[in-house]
Amino acid sequence: MYDFHHLGHVKHQAVSRRSLWATLILTMIFTVVEIVGGLLSHSLALLSDSAHMVSDVIALALSMTAIYFARREPNAKYTFGYLRFEILASFLNGAALAIIAVGIFIAGIRRFLHPQTIDFPLMLTIASVGLIVNIVLTIILSRSVKEEPNLNVQSALWHFIGDLLSSVGVIVSAGIIFVTGWLFVDPLISLVIGGIIFAGGWRIMREAYSILMEAVPKKFNLDEMRASLMEVEGVEDVHELHLWAISTDHYSLTAHVFVREEIQPYCVILAIHESLRERYGIEHATIQTEHAQLHPHGEYGRRFLQKTQQL
Repeated sequence: MYDFHHLGHVKHQAVSRRSLWATLILTMIFTVVEIVGGLLSHSLALLSDSAHMVSDVIALALSMTAIYFARREPNAKYTFGYLRFEILASFLNGAALAIIAVGIFIAGIRRFLHPQTIDFPLMLTIASVGLIVNIVLTIILSRSVKEEPNLNVQSALWHFIGDLLSSVGVIVSAGIIFVTGWLFVDPLISLVIGGIIFAGGWRIMREAYSILMEAVPKKFNLDEMRASLMEVEGVEDVHELHLWAISTDHYSLTAHVFVREEIQPYCVILAIHESLRERYGIEHATIQTEHAQLHPHGEYGRRFLQKTQQL
C-alpha cells in the first residue's frame, strides 16, 4: 500500500463521462449519414465536414479512454496515477485537428483546379441536420467543461466547434452557389473551415505541450508565489522552487527554504502548506528546510551567508 494523502491522484469525472458517451453515440450516427451524403452530393465542404466527424469519433474514443485511465489508483510505478494520459489524449486530439486541416487545404486546392457539380438539395439538407446535431453536441460538452474543467474534454469540444462552423460554412456555400453558380465557393469555404480547425488544434497542442514540458501553469506567477512564501515567519530564502501541472487543476510544487535557527522547521513547513492551500489552492507540495552552512549551495549559499552576516 502507498500513501498519497496530500492529493488524490485520481479523477472520478461522472459528468464528463456521461457527456462523452452521449456525444460519441450521436456523432457515430451522424458521421455515417454525412459521409454518404457528401459522396452522393459531390460536395467537398460536406466531405470536409464528414472527415472532421470521423476524427471526432476517434477523439471522443480517446477522451473516453483518458477518463477511464484517470480513475485508476497510483502505484509503485505510476506514483502520480494515470492523470497525465488526459494530457496525452489532448495533444493527440489537437494533432489530429491540425492534420485534418492540412488534408482539407490540399483537397480544397485540388477542387479549385478541378471543379465538380454539386447536388444542392442533398448538400443543404444534410448540412442543416448537421448544424442541429453539432449545436446540441457543442452545448453538451460546453456544459461538461464548465462543471468539470478538463483539457481532454476541451480538446473534444474544439472538434465540435469546428464541426459547427463547418456546418454553417456548408450551408452558406450551398446558398451562394445556388444563387450565383460560383462553384469555387465550395472549396473556398473548405479552406476557411480548415483554417479554423487548424487554429483550434494548435491551441490545444500548445496547452498540452506546456503541461507535458512541466511549465508553470498560466494561472500562477512564480515570482509572486516566492514573495508570498518569504512572508512566512522564519523563512529567510526560497529557492529550487518548481511548480507544474500533472493534469487539469492538479498541481504539484517543490521548494527549498532557508529557515532561521531559532524557528522550529516543522512549524515553517505547516505554515507554508497552509499559505499555498489558502492563497493558491495547491494541496500537493513538498518543502525541504535547509541551512546554508550545512547544505552545499555554491555561490548562491555564499552570497546568502554574506548578506545575513551584514544584517
